[in-house]
Amino acid sequence: MANLHSPTYDETRDQDGFRARRARVGRQIGARRLGISQWELPPGEAAYPYHLHLAEEELVIVLAGTPALRTPAGWRRVAEGEILSFPVGEEGGHQLVNDTGSAVRFLAISTNGDPDIILYPDEGKVRAADRHPEGDRHAYSFRLEDQVPYHDGVEPPTVPSSMSV
Repeated sequence: MANLHSPTYDETRDQDGFRARRARVGRQIGARRLGISQWELPPGEAAYPYHLHLAEEELVIVLAGTPALRTPAGWRRVAEGEILSFPVGEEGGHQLVNDTGSAVRFLAISTNGDPDIILYPDEGKVRAADRHPEGDRHAYSFRLEDQVPYHDGVEPPTVPSSMSV
């Protein structure tokens, strides 16, 4: 059972500038096609790098505090209680940062269950993740500078002559 007033934080992020606690509420209640997370951001921390999804749509409800929000339109202050929508693609790029003196809490709800590609424009990275309800079993990050042509390293197939028609 999950409760917004006493979340069970089951993921801690401890990277400089990105410290946060996250309660994977969707997993905790057995949701299969919805990602639901309650986040707590201490002062001076960001939830995640600026990014956009190619398959996952997100909705954020600010429960406490007034974080800064970065989108393709720029930066702005978010009001407590505000509901934000981040559609699939470039127009849905986003980042939440707590630049205030008090903790920020928000609820993030997303479509889930299908593989997703996440782009990180600032870092020139791409991430592929399978989005399994119990946790990503396959999640890989790559630098875009390492991209190769589609047929790079591919050889034409050789059909064995022993095959009959």
